[in-house]
Amino acid sequence: MQLAHVKELEKKYLLGTYSRYELLADRGTGAYLIDKSNKRYLDLLAGIAVNALGYNHPRIKQVLRKQIKRPIHVSNLIYHEYQGRLAEKLCKISGLDRAFFTNSGTESIEGCLKFARAYARPKFRVLSLDQSFHGRTFGALSATGQKQYREQFEPLVPGFDFVEFDDTEDLERKLTDDVCAVLIETIQGEGGIRPISERFYRAARELTKKRGAVLIMDEIQCGLGRTGQWFAFHRFAPPTNKEMAPDMIALAKPLGLGIPLGAVILNEKVAAAIQPGQHGTTFGGGPLACRASLEYFNILEEEKLLERARAIGAYFKERLEELKDLPVVKDVRGEGLMLAVELKISGKEIVKQLLQQGFILNCTHETVLRLLPPFIISEKQIDKFVRALRPILEAQHV
Repeated sequence: MQLAHVKELEKKYLLGTYSRYELLADRGTGAYLIDKSNKRYLDLLAGIAVNALGYNHPRIKQVLRKQIKRPIHVSNLIYHEYQGRLAEKLCKISGLDRAFFTNSGTESIEGCLKFARAYARPKFRVLSLDQSFHGRTFGALSATGQKQYREQFEPLVPGFDFVEFDDTEDLERKLTDDVCAVLIETIQGEGGIRPISERFYRAARELTKKRGAVLIMDEIQCGLGRTGQWFAFHRFAPPTNKEMAPDMIALAKPLGLGIPLGAVILNEKVAAAIQPGQHGTTFGGGPLACRASLEYFNILEEEKLLERARAIGAYFKERLEELKDLPVVKDVRGEGLMLAVELKISGKEIVKQLLQQGFILNCTHETVLRLLPPFIISEKQIDKFVRALRPILEAQHV
């Protein structure tokens, strides 16, 4: 099937919620996605932070081949051997106590909001940050601090308010006694790859404890190794410092390596507020997804990919910073393999030009080139991208 036919079929029958790239995917290998015409694309977006191990990883393929011969779905009324093991892994790397499995990041956020309100009732107000993005369902959308995502669907869920990004004074003013939760992306993804400061994190942790609210860290995009640590907030609160740990963590993206899987990790005090029957999911934590996820953690540890993400991420950032001599470049920022080049102009046409040359990335927040490559990307591949990017940026006029 050719791209033109696929586009025609989708135009006729599919709800048009995406502006797709001119690319018909066929297969992938390593950091490359290959289209139907055999053109190779260096994927610097990794399925928006999902394909952390790239494409066609031999160990993941082997695990899935074996598991597909066994049940790939059982009801959550029935035990299977992988869900408990994966929950144990998530609790150990986070320092928290319990896990609940979901199908996606937005569902993880919904779970966090429900658990927070159950724990802190009758409090119900939730604070999140300006320019945040937490998902597209009604609760997650209500917590999203970007008007363009919210306005068409209002009125949304009541009880949400927004704090100026990284502003501890604004947080203290708004974190009143009726707030049940503060929800924060450690590094804003859709908002332009903006990391919060250690000062802000510490203020959020201390103030939520003082006011009897829970601290929820949204690590859907920045967690599970992307910054070179298990969680991006570990830069401020290492796993040995339980006093500074959040009360809940929302996860998804690479957790199932493309098989839908998300999770909420929570501490015992919040978990105690949830009883059987008060929350659930049909598909969350199924055997196929959990088995793939366990292998993901095995690979990260055995191949020392956290250390690699830190090292190769530092190299990538250094190469991008060389572009700051160009008038069109406003900033380079990020951590590990979650990086951004902020421009003084719109980046959408630049993304299109790079796609034509065989590079996949995207533009978020209108002017920010977002880079979320797989952890296996090489220095040679990074050099190839930077060599292609420079002349395109040089040709732009501010």
